[in-house]
Amino acid sequence: MLKDPQYFDPSKWTHIYDHSHLVKTLEKYIDFNKLQPNGQPNARLIMTAVNVLTSQPLTFDSSKRKITPKHILATSAYPSDNFPWVELEEGVYAWDGALLSNTPFSEVIDASPVIDKKLFIVENYPSNVGKLPDNLAMVYHRARDIMFSNKTQRQIRMSKVITRYLKYIEELHHIIEKNIDPAKIDKKQLEKLRHTYTKMKRERGAEIKEIIHVTRDEPFPYFYEDTDFSLETIRNSIKQGESKTNEILQELQ
Repeated sequence: MLKDPQYFDPSKWTHIYDHSHLVKTLEKYIDFNKLQPNGQPNARLIMTAVNVLTSQPLTFDSSKRKITPKHILATSAYPSDNFPWVELEEGVYAWDGALLSNTPFSEVIDASPVIDKKLFIVENYPSNVGKLPDNLAMVYHRARDIMFSNKTQRQIRMSKVITRYLKYIEELHHIIEKNIDPAKIDKKQLEKLRHTYTKMKRERGAEIKEIIHVTRDEPFPYFYEDTDFSLETIRNSIKQGESKTNEILQELQ
């Protein structure tokens, strides 16, 4: 009350809860020196947020910058749960990246090496259910599931299209080199085409071979599942996630 002059004026509130106390817990359990360029070669953390003022995505990659508690607060600042935005720097205010996409698929694709990929996507909110909602509470629950569910199919299709285009370009390039007199081709133009193709192949040349979904079971829909951060719930979620992942890995062997 003493620190906030708007405490007694709810008409000017922009949030209800303060999650800044999470910083103490993060600093207790996380070695942030490892979450920075050259900090830990076998650990890379990529998180997303959204700029409140511009609606543009914000990506935090530990291979490019040091991750701090502020970045984690930003990626968990979900306004519908009444958490405040986080000021990352002057004029840059961030909310949870789930407002744009709860699955940071494109960020991972851009960051990963250009090799054919097998992706594992963890789904906390099921895309498919067996029956329609039978009351308003379940309607709101299902609507939230859809809002947070994996929406990567279009990106996957575009990735495959780009891969096919690159293969066609490569075939055309070989045909030109084998069947056309080099004296009749502008060498600078040909070199420019080769450079452009090489760059595109290096950045976008990988094909997504397989996607494995690790989906949380939901036998009894729980309306507050996205805001229940109790110790028991977190432990159960971790246990279930490890169990489901081990089952899938055994099936893939």
